[in-house]
Amino acid sequence: MPKREEKRNLETIPVGSLGMIPLEGCKALGEKIDQYLVDWRTERENEHKSSLAFSGYQRSTYILDAKVSRFGTGEAKGIINESVRGSDLYLLVDVGNYSLTYSLCGHENHMSPDDHYQDLKRVIAAVGGKARRITVIMPFLYESRQHKRNARESLDCAIALQELVHMGVDNIITFDAHDARVQNAIPLHGFETVQPAYQFIKGLLRGVPDLTLDADHMMVVSPDEGGMSRAIYIANVLGLDMGMFYKRRDYTKIVNGHNPIISHEFLGSSIEGKDVLVIDDMISSGESVLDVARQLKQRNAGRIFIASTFGLFTNGLKKFDLAYETGIIDRVLTTNLVYQTPELLDRPYYINCDMSKYIAYLIDTLNHDASISDLLNPSERIQTLVAAYKNHEVNAAHVEKAGL
Repeated sequence: MPKREEKRNLETIPVGSLGMIPLEGCKALGEKIDQYLVDWRTERENEHKSSLAFSGYQRSTYILDAKVSRFGTGEAKGIINESVRGSDLYLLVDVGNYSLTYSLCGHENHMSPDDHYQDLKRVIAAVGGKARRITVIMPFLYESRQHKRNARESLDCAIALQELVHMGVDNIITFDAHDARVQNAIPLHGFETVQPAYQFIKGLLRGVPDLTLDADHMMVVSPDEGGMSRAIYIANVLGLDMGMFYKRRDYTKIVNGHNPIISHEFLGSSIEGKDVLVIDDMISSGESVLDVARQLKQRNAGRIFIASTFGLFTNGLKKFDLAYETGIIDRVLTTNLVYQTPELLDRPYYINCDMSKYIAYLIDTLNHDASISDLLNPSERIQTLVAAYKNHEVNAAHVEKAGL
């Protein structure tokens, strides 16, 4: 079977010379994406490669020499050390990478989402309007949890989006936005929120070799009403039933800005004896999803697999370790779209869903101004993968050979 990237319709002329600037917190992901792009464009045959429109099409790297340097006071400036005039630029930023530090008047300061967002703006400012087009790839959307106004409070996510487009950003690509309706803040600019459904299914099928993919043996569950759409999609493409929990809250109290959750109530058919895939957009402290797992076990569920786009683990891994040791959970799947600690990567229950190849597909296709519709709806690839799994053909070598 030919590799998928060779089947992509990329006969259009590139928008401009491709350039990538992964900010410091996204360096590892950016380097993996870059390697895919270099390999594909080295192998790709195109009769127009020698034309002026394809100038700089094949390079040893598409990552530009850029950095953000800091003064002793903690102030900073963005610097780009090579020409970006006429380039099609892709800026990658992980606003949740707290592992990076900088010196603030002699004190070590960990970078917050605000610091990462400011650094992104500094690099955009350094471009100085000379690029042909700027696309920001921000997997975890900055301030996405502050997307609506419930009282007299700030609308940080909407303000940030407007700020970026006013600085000259043409398109914003994010993953599994907390509420995609925040794009209404910039209705005349490109905004894509991408779901990693295919990567979750690939990770689960490769990591668990003995699943029975039918409605009698497996079920997909959403931990709350807000995540129903992603659970419905995965349940439908896998041919499974779905259920959901809703949170019963105490509306007479406010704790840490929220009404405390009294309990999770389940809506759906019987889960007794079935393997359950719990799908959510993020694991923050993990309290909510672990409570859901415990309640599923009380209902005699089989194995429980938790899949979440962003594994933040803000309170550490101890509770997940205990849940694994006591048989509450069997696997946890998250992506490499946000910072992953070495401890997480070493956990026996953890499955890392690598998104670098998918993002490389998006960048490669967008640079040619071609449609990404098939990338945004991966149902065909999921069906191919499921068929291979049922034929006992799913392993790393098979998936790579098929370009999946």
